[in-house]
Amino acid sequence: MAFINIVDLSFSYEGSSDMVFEHVSFRMDTDWRLGFTGRNGRGKTTFMRLLWDFGRREEDRRYEYSGTITAPVGFEYFPYEIMDQERFTLEIAEELLPGSTEPGEIWKIFREFSNLELGEDVLYRPFSTLSYGERTKALLALLFLRDDKFLLIDEPTNHLDLRAREILGEYLRKKSGFLLVSHDRRLLDACTDHTLSINKTNIEIQKGNFSSWWENKRRQDACELAENEKLKKDIGRLKMAARQSGEWADQVEATKIGRKNAEKFSTTGGIDTRAYIGEKSRRMQMRRKNLERRQERAIEEKSALLKNLEEVRDLKLFPMEYRSEQLAEFRDVSIGYGEKMVMGGVRFQICRGDRIALTGRNGCGKSSIIKLLLSCLGSRPGEGAVGFENIVHKSADVTALTYSGKIDIGSRLVISYVPQDAGFLKGKLTDYAKEKEIDPVLLNALLRKMDFSRTQLEKSMEDFSEGQKKKVLLAASLATQAHLYIWDEPLNYIDVFSRMQIEDLILKYKPTLMFVEHDREFVERISTKTLNCDEFSHFIDS
Repeated sequence: MAFINIVDLSFSYEGSSDMVFEHVSFRMDTDWRLGFTGRNGRGKTTFMRLLWDFGRREEDRRYEYSGTITAPVGFEYFPYEIMDQERFTLEIAEELLPGSTEPGEIWKIFREFSNLELGEDVLYRPFSTLSYGERTKALLALLFLRDDKFLLIDEPTNHLDLRAREILGEYLRKKSGFLLVSHDRRLLDACTDHTLSINKTNIEIQKGNFSSWWENKRRQDACELAENEKLKKDIGRLKMAARQSGEWADQVEATKIGRKNAEKFSTTGGIDTRAYIGEKSRRMQMRRKNLERRQERAIEEKSALLKNLEEVRDLKLFPMEYRSEQLAEFRDVSIGYGEKMVMGGVRFQICRGDRIALTGRNGCGKSSIIKLLLSCLGSRPGEGAVGFENIVHKSADVTALTYSGKIDIGSRLVISYVPQDAGFLKGKLTDYAKEKEIDPVLLNALLRKMDFSRTQLEKSMEDFSEGQKKKVLLAASLATQAHLYIWDEPLNYIDVFSRMQIEDLILKYKPTLMFVEHDREFVERISTKTLNCDEFSHFIDS
């Protein structure tokens, strides 16, 4: 048993007054399979980069922090940066694992590839020609073959389809010694045995997968909320009792004052009545002070509660009611890029209230259906898809998009679109809202409900985390009134709390929605229909 020890760690980025970590201490066993969870922008990627940086040579380190990190192992970080992607994967394997491509050793790579259902031919192709899923699997296989390395895995599931995520979960369950950042609840449950969570005020580790951590958190939050309500009532009762005791003590004390009272309460029968009243007043004052001390203790206990309660406030959506039942229909549509056909026989209808999940393996054409629908709509005068003008029409692969068959789209249909990539976001939120003709107050209000701080709203979007950028796109879509919402992998990088928040929103407002998403939990909870795009690409293959 060996431990990675974090002691009194504090860190902030150069030029920033915001502390990412402040006096954080905990330890991790090097054999644990750790899931890493927390809201977007809390510092998950930053922490992993600090660990990775610690494992480098001292002269190569980029980050300065206070506190200490000690570890009996080195660290490796995924995604691993490939400088020259035109090289063959075999060359990259040799760079990462010298000697591993020799005839007597290469079988180890083939074994790892097989466990990830990755073909051996991947080694003999330029890395740039691999799909995102193939790149992810190949690099993870190679990195796990490195000895004495604790692997830091940052968001490996982006762009992986449902089946690929299941394969990855099965693969990671057979490994040990890694820290995995992922917001896919099924994946975390499939492969982790401990959970590291970044909370509002601390970092903590619990034994168990995400579901057990989540259940423990819900119970703890519920207990703290109940205790908080009890203490609030106790504080109110104690305040009232202390006030009443004080008033009584003051009234009794007042009876000692004045000539008439002095005559009335003269020494009688050997008893000093004034002294008696004074003693009675003293006891009442003491009772008041005791009540006040109890009140202070209750307030102190209350202040220790709810510090890590994640406030997940209800979002709002403003869908427009379309006048007819059917919004769009594809009838025997074939889709291609130039002369290359990628899908054939595409048939579906979008009707009011449908929430259609486009499913299928990577590359089967899910995004092509969305792009074609947007392009057809955007080509009609006076109509268009809100938010896609600068993303779809300036993309080279869309200008080459061709199709045959029949596509019917309802007149004056308004669409709100969320693209896969948020990398184009730059500048201030106010400028973005103005460009997209969105009410900036509403946009900010939605982002605040999605865990943006007020100071975060003032920053340039280039400084946002990937999850925060994706939240901007989602908030812009939610702030837009539309008949049909089209979301292409909307949950990439989005934290678990916000995913649940969005699920509740969709189930409450029931918008008409077509989406691509590989989070099985999300798909199963909100979709009313699924469209398996593998069937249409199979039509071309056959």
